[in-house]
Amino acid sequence: MRHPDELVSRPVPVVSVRPVLLPAPGRDEDLQVRVSAPVTGDDLPIIVFSHGFGGSLDSYAPLVDFWTAHGFAVLQPTHLDSRTLNVTPEDPRYPEIWRFRVEDLTRIVDQLDRIEAGVPGLAGRLDHSRQAVAGHSWGAQTASMLLGARVLDTQGAPGEDLSDPRISAGVLLAPPGTGGADLTPFAAEHYSFMNPDFTGMTTPTLVVAGDKDQSALTVRGPEWFTDPYFLSPGTKSLLTLFGAEHSLGGISGYASTETTDESPERVALIQRLTWAFLRSALYPTDTGWAVASAELTEDTDPLGRIETK
Repeated sequence: MRHPDELVSRPVPVVSVRPVLLPAPGRDEDLQVRVSAPVTGDDLPIIVFSHGFGGSLDSYAPLVDFWTAHGFAVLQPTHLDSRTLNVTPEDPRYPEIWRFRVEDLTRIVDQLDRIEAGVPGLAGRLDHSRQAVAGHSWGAQTASMLLGARVLDTQGAPGEDLSDPRISAGVLLAPPGTGGADLTPFAAEHYSFMNPDFTGMTTPTLVVAGDKDQSALTVRGPEWFTDPYFLSPGTKSLLTLFGAEHSLGGISGYASTETTDESPERVALIQRLTWAFLRSALYPTDTGWAVASAELTEDTDPLGRIETK
């Protein structure tokens, strides 16, 4: 069996610029975006990444550094719930903060030309035809909306379709599952938007879940985080990580206090597999995902398992 590092390209130098500011009428402040990309190369595929609750454009360096060093441009907004912005529940924007999050991602896709112009040496180097979204936790729900998921209203009817045809693939890391009776009373009262419907999420997607991820927001067990895989149609894959909790080994930062299950080996696996999935999803002739999936299956002491439908 090949060494896992042989599945990915040789890492290259990366440049990162922050913040690139995008005008955001109705948001009350400009959208801050971190732009990271290889220093050389053209036709760079794009990942728009949504952070978890309280995070920022500086979060998730273990993933962003890997993806960019292996050929992707990664665009990271700071959402209004970020601890760096101090938007409190008393703020009039707060009840719709989940929608502002989705609009942040769409605004980035809308303004790629402005983003390119705001980073020296990047103009004309992004491949606008190869775009993916990714996110962790609340960010995974945010990203799922561009993939076709919707929020159900109090009557159980699907809300507005916020999907984006420019997005060709997605990676959802520890995404919240279904709402309603599956939520704890606290979550049902305070997070009404956590009522997703995945039946319209048709875009090819990799869902990553930990089998020890027990959330205080649901009355169910760790399988709650696999709902986007089982309840959505179309081409999907599920990576279940053995022993992983909500930080999935430490993807949110190199020294994050949020990590409860630190595992560099698990993070390295997520880096390689998410990279391989997105490469193959955006480039149909790329066989990296098939090879990586097979090698995990053949591993005598695997860190997880992959299912595909």
